[in-house]
Amino acid sequence: MNKEEFKKTALGGLINNPVFVLVLGMCPTIAKSDNIINALSLGLCTAFVLIFSNVIISLLRKAIPDKVHLPAYIVIIASLVTLVQMFVSSFLPDLNDSIGAFISLITVNCIILGRAEAFAGKNKVLPSLIDGVSMGLGFIAAITLLGAVRQLLTIIFGSGFFDKTMGGFIVLGLVMAVFNAIFASVKEKQRKKTVLIEREVA
Repeated sequence: MNKEEFKKTALGGLINNPVFVLVLGMCPTIAKSDNIINALSLGLCTAFVLIFSNVIISLLRKAIPDKVHLPAYIVIIASLVTLVQMFVSSFLPDLNDSIGAFISLITVNCIILGRAEAFAGKNKVLPSLIDGVSMGLGFIAAITLLGAVRQLLTIIFGSGFFDKTMGGFIVLGLVMAVFNAIFASVKEKQRKKTVLIEREVA
């Protein structure tokens, strides 16, 4: 893994943010970003499963036959989700009451299955670990930001609208638009800087 590949993989969670860019995992993102605690907690649970499923799938990628690779990935992911759910239900009962149903749904979260299919099943362990950490942090950042914004708006306006599904859709759209506008501006500045450097060299 060279320096350029490392940089690309490590920044994947920002450049290709699973929520704001790839638009994946919308169901749990909207449903449980109603406040910052729920959002952060679900983000951490999802990131844990994503990281370790990436590592395990990468380790077993040559041993899993192509014909059954998808069911095998689901079994691995479901096993990790079960461990997370057992931990939360045993040690964090209040949190389990709040997000417990959505922990089970991590098994079919298209962010995790997508990374397994597109990356971990085709790459070695270290790149897969880095990809899992990057995408996991990207998801945590996105869902926690949404949770913080929705909770703040609920406090400011004294209304329960923003912690409902419709409010979640609206906030998601606005935050996504701002994120992509900022990212596009940064990319344009980098492009202009590269052009200037190339002209000076020429």
